[in-house]
Amino acid sequence: MSHSLTLPSGDQLHYQLERRQRRTVGLKITQAGLVIHAPKRISQSQLEDIIVQKADWVLRKLASVTANRIPEIQWQHGEQLLFLGNAITLTIEHNARSKAVEYEPGVLQLAMPNQDEMLIARKVVQWYKKQAITDFTRRLEIFSSKLGVKFTSLTLSNAASRWGSCNSKKEIRLNWRLLQAPPHIINYVVCHELAHIKEMNHSAKFWATVASIFPDYKAAEKELKALSPQLHRF
Repeated sequence: MSHSLTLPSGDQLHYQLERRQRRTVGLKITQAGLVIHAPKRISQSQLEDIIVQKADWVLRKLASVTANRIPEIQWQHGEQLLFLGNAITLTIEHNARSKAVEYEPGVLQLAMPNQDEMLIARKVVQWYKKQAITDFTRRLEIFSSKLGVKFTSLTLSNAASRWGSCNSKKEIRLNWRLLQAPPHIINYVVCHELAHIKEMNHSAKFWATVASIFPDYKAAEKELKALSPQLHRF
């Protein structure tokens, strides 16, 4: 539920309030703003007292998030997207009879009969997913051969926080958004998940397995973390 509070400084603070079965008040800063998880029994006045006490911290964090916020994609002609670590331009031909999506180096061409942004977004995402299946499968086959393991299947994920997973059946899931990342970052995630076929944990033995086919995994993991907000634009 949305709320707003006027702070002693005069600043207007907007926040989302979620009441739960818990004992303490939790304040979380997200890309969407301040989210508060509060006990069901705490009064609104008590809650607002806590917010005022934490106001300096909240405003400082909100300012930091705003300064580093990645702008949302505008589904229109000329928008810049990412593909394998490179910027590509979305071009849209309106009044076209077909709805074809075509790619040539640096340009993703979309023929649309109208300017329906939701339809444009859906078509572009469908294209990314189609390319991801082909690209990820090829990388999995290359690195599984190097590691001497076999995976049983690949499916695409739409997870908000995980880039990949591997279960005991050797089924691998990879986030389609990874297709926006540079090839070496995709290779790292692929190697990470394949290593789980040998070690279903994150032990020293697991990381040694990753290093055997992707030695520079620490740098790639750090780079992926920094890239994540950009890759989650859509």
